Amino acid sequence: MRPIQKASIVGIITMVLYLFVVVITTPALEPLAAISAAFQLNVIVIIGMGVGIGLQVFLSEKSKLLGCKLSIKKKAFGGNSGSVATTSFFSFFSLVPLGCCGWWLYALSLLPGILGTGATAVLIQYSQVLAYLGLVVIFGFAGLTSYKLKREQQLQKISS
Repeated sequence: MRPIQKASIVGIITMVLYLFVVVITTPALEPLAAISAAFQLNVIVIIGMGVGIGLQVFLSEKSKLLGCKLSIKKKAFGGNSGSVATTSFFSFFSLVPLGCCGWWLYALSLLPGILGTGATAVLIQYSQVLAYLGLVVIFGFAGLTSYKLKREQQLQKISS
């Protein structure tokens, strides 16, 4: 499979999984209503995660085709996975007031006991900003991988 095809598929799967979690954790709303609410509030996060992960997969596949050995690949995927999970977690907070993601309301109720009231208040208050910050991390890892790939290609040209 070509890198662009694989990246597109993985990016779409990432977005579908996000929306699946929204539907599963929102029994009070019809699936289309939950998805509509998610897109109205979190379209940047949903598309950003799909594009960011797709970009990382593209770069990884491209490096394999070129025979590059990127030492950052495993770290980037681990970082991207953590960033996607964190970004999703924070973005779901913004859906709770709409009746979406009722399960997340339960998760929010547990946070003060784990993190304390002050830290929980900050996480909830700035959840959207933190979700966007997670996107910055996702694209940061993709940018770093792109830089490493470009540098590796230049080193291969010099040694050839």
